[in-house]
Amino acid sequence: MNRAQFRCSLVALAALLCVAPVFAKDETPKSAAAVATVNGKVIPKNRADALVNAQTAQGQADTEELRKAIREELVRREVIVQEALKKGFDKKSEIQGQMELARQGVLINAYLGDYVRRNPVTEEAMKREYDTIKQQLGDKEYKARHILVEKEDEAKDIIAKLKKGDKFEDLAKQSKDPGSKERGGDLGWAAPSSYVKPFSEAMVKLAKGKYTETPVKTDFGYHVILLEDSRELKLPPVDEAKAQLSQRLQQQMVERHVMELRGKAKVD
Repeated sequence: MNRAQFRCSLVALAALLCVAPVFAKDETPKSAAAVATVNGKVIPKNRADALVNAQTAQGQADTEELRKAIREELVRREVIVQEALKKGFDKKSEIQGQMELARQGVLINAYLGDYVRRNPVTEEAMKREYDTIKQQLGDKEYKARHILVEKEDEAKDIIAKLKKGDKFEDLAKQSKDPGSKERGGDLGWAAPSSYVKPFSEAMVKLAKGKYTETPVKTDFGYHVILLEDSRELKLPPVDEAKAQLSQRLQQQMVERHVMELRGKAKVD
């Protein structure tokens, strides 16, 4: 199943969770619950809780051993931060910028995480998305090779050599596509929708074992395409794909919401 890449990643934002507390300004009263005090500076319990939650979210058990390790990590962080503050790193402009980005990352993660929880993906939405993907992919997938060159005359020369009996795999070494040239131009199995339209249209017209006798032009250059085989495309049942479908729809939902907020914002 094709998976789109999304600009807004909750996972990436979540990674900032362990960064922000290091430089965050501590305004916690000394009377608040603390895990340790370093040179008179209190390390609040909520900092330890944040790290515990990050670890348990990855499947680690909340044990006394884990909490001791986190306490030691927080003590070490505090020791280093105190030294950094003594040297005035917090006054440097570039450091202040990094600190603010870390703070923003935590707030963004919290906000978007809450938004996703308040707007759960429905079974109906997952079924519709599954049907849409199925329609886009079609009912067949193809195993093809290609040779990509810059000029049409180069492609024609390759076709002429193929007609004389040269091997496609050998000629593929001159391809501009670094991802396939070392594999004899092999693109593996893929649905036509994986390729740009001129490429896919030419590929699906080929008989098994045949190559394009006319160069195929795309925005990347000129292709010579060899179709090795085709087969029925089998997607996993919708129930088995629910995790991926839910994630895909969540990402789309978050992206729409972010764009809505961006549209309402006054930007000078």
